[in-house]
Amino acid sequence: MHDFTDPAPAGSIQEVTMLIAPKYTLQPASFLRLWFIFCVCVVVSMAPLTARADITLTFGTYAADKPTVTVKKYRPFLTFLSNRLGEALGEKVVVRMTVAKEYQEGINQLASGEVDFARFGPASYVHVMNQNPDIQIVAMESKKGRKRFKGVIVVHRDSTITDLSDLSGLSFAFGDELSTIGRYLAQSHLLEAGIDSDDLHTYEYLGRHDLVGEAVGAGKFTAGALKESTYKKLISKGVPIRILTSFDNVTKPWLASSALPEHVLLAMRQIMLSSENEEIVRRVSKNGFLEGADSDYDLIRDAMEQSQAF
Repeated sequence: MHDFTDPAPAGSIQEVTMLIAPKYTLQPASFLRLWFIFCVCVVVSMAPLTARADITLTFGTYAADKPTVTVKKYRPFLTFLSNRLGEALGEKVVVRMTVAKEYQEGINQLASGEVDFARFGPASYVHVMNQNPDIQIVAMESKKGRKRFKGVIVVHRDSTITDLSDLSGLSFAFGDELSTIGRYLAQSHLLEAGIDSDDLHTYEYLGRHDLVGEAVGAGKFTAGALKESTYKKLISKGVPIRILTSFDNVTKPWLASSALPEHVLLAMRQIMLSSENEEIVRRVSKNGFLEGADSDYDLIRDAMEQSQAF
């Protein structure tokens, strides 16, 4: 939650007055000298009241991968953003970070204003807008200048399965129950292939994308849905999985709480959309950011509605 409150003054007028309250009759000259000191003390003690406090903002997200990986990924960019915001707003900006353990917790934090801005998956954006329609899009991440990227459904590297319809009677690992790729888009594509929950022998929600890929690689599930970027990381670590099919997803939005002051939101948006962003920005969004609109997420709304039949 942002904090624009002024700090309490170092001293009060009453304290200064008590220090110089005379216990004897003063000569005029002495009285004038003490009165001058009193005035100086009052000015000094009142100075903090006219100075604005540092702006403290809280950034929120949830752990789609390991929390330590999440923190490592965002911290450099948040430092960059706080420095740039400080320059733009003319005062020091401190950005704190909180990582929710579950998607719903992160959604609730932004909807209630417990965090000032956040990075969510597309489905979480739809959910948070349902809770608080005054949430605003700061910017959308870019993937080579586009607003789409890939989700994948994987099987074990040695699996003989070649089509989604082959999964009938077998097992499936989903991500979080509120995950765009890990649930809604995956279930939408399974339904298009003629597979619903009754057709699967078993299925579970494992939470993080990396846990899904590792479970399929270990043979615990026949197939699972995860981000393409997580798939590539797991492959580089030797996890024995391969892509069965891929599908489009919308890039992630960075969102502002309805309580975030307008001038801070506008400054943040201008910084993120700037063509002069340093390399540090690309650690979070490899191709920078694009302007976003609510209609960009209609694809996700359709998938979420369709998945209800799963």
